[in-house]
Formats: sequence, structure tokens, C-alpha cells
Amino acid sequence: MYDVDEIPVPRSPTKPDAKSKLLDAALTLIRAKGYAATTVDDLCRAAGVTKGAFFHHFRSKDELAVAAADHWSQVTGALFAAAPFHEHADPLDRVLGYVALRKELLQGEVPEFTCLVGTMVQETYDAIPAIRDACERSISGHAATLEADIQAVLDSRGLSPDWSARSLALHTQAVLQGAFILAKATGGAAVAADSIDHLYRYLKLLFRPDSGQSLT
Repeated sequence: MYDVDEIPVPRSPTKPDAKSKLLDAALTLIRAKGYAATTVDDLCRAAGVTKGAFFHHFRSKDELAVAAADHWSQVTGALFAAAPFHEHADPLDRVLGYVALRKELLQGEVPEFTCLVGTMVQETYDAIPAIRDACERSISGHAATLEADIQAVLDSRGLSPDWSARSLALHTQAVLQGAFILAKATGGAAVAADSIDHLYRYLKLLFRPDSGQSLT
């Protein structure tokens, strides 16, 4: 079982500096309050640093948001890179194991399991291109970690579909981000879990058409 708290507040073996504290605070506060509603004062208070320290490291809240998107990618990337689903011999089992882990991470309150970059991009995609681009890099970069396994599934089964491994990897992220939106709309994880179950079934039917088992 994975502890979802590993994602929002990573702990360093050494004492974190003001910049690290602000980035960690951003991961928590922006998911809870949204980007627009999170102020520099909120971030400083949560991080336990002064406003002077904030502006020593970041020229603006927007600049911190770009850095927070990169920080989010590093933190979550480390979690998924170390996950045991990579040990499966069959690449499809690795892909399905990834989806199973995403369901397992639906723990705690909604802000604890939803996505920082998905939250920020919904608010800033038109108004603040730098944040939009940082969020896109994070989402697309995470999707890219699935491409090799999806391509291996295609190759091992002799499949040459009219879609690419990249497009299916991005589709998994579209489902997950949509699941997070539904969780926010309903105030709980149940509907997100159902969406991930549907994704799991879809992948099994796509590559194992004789098996329609659901994720349990």
C-alpha cells in the first residue's frame, strides 16, 4: 500500500531550505485552495518563511508556480519509478499495474490525491502561458514514462494500430485528470475510482479482448 502523503510533502533527510519549504507548501496549498486563491502570504505562512525569503528565491507567485510544477514532476516521478509494477515480465501487466497504483493512491481528502499541475492548468491555461507550459511538460512527461511499455505491448502482440503508444499514454492522463475533476465536483474519491476501473477494463479489452475483468 502506498501512502499518498509521500506525494504532497516529500521529506528530505537534511533540513530543507526556504526554497524547498515554499515548493512543498505550494504542492499542498494550491491543490487545496486553487492557484488564484493561494497568496504569497499563505505560502510563506505554511512554509514558515518570511516574505523576504520568498522574493529572494522567486520574483513572483507565477515563477514559484512554474518551479512547483517541476518539483511536482520530480516528486511524483520518483514515486512511480520505484513502484513494483515495473517488475512484471509482461508489459501489459506493467501498464495495468500502473493503473492499479493510480487507484490505490486515491486516499485521504480530495486535495491529497488530486494533481497539482492539473489544478493549476485549469486556472491559468489562457492567462499565464508560462504556467500552462510547465503543467503541459509535467503531464506529457509523466505520460511519456508509459510509452515504452505500451509500445512493448503492441510489439509483443504483433499489433500495428492506427494510433500511437504516445496517444494512448496521453489518454490515460486524460482519464485521470477527468477523474480528479469529478472527485472535486462530488467531494470524494468514489467517482474517480470508478473512472479508473473503466480505464483498466478498457486496456484489458483493447489488448486481451477475451478478458473483461474489472480492477478489484
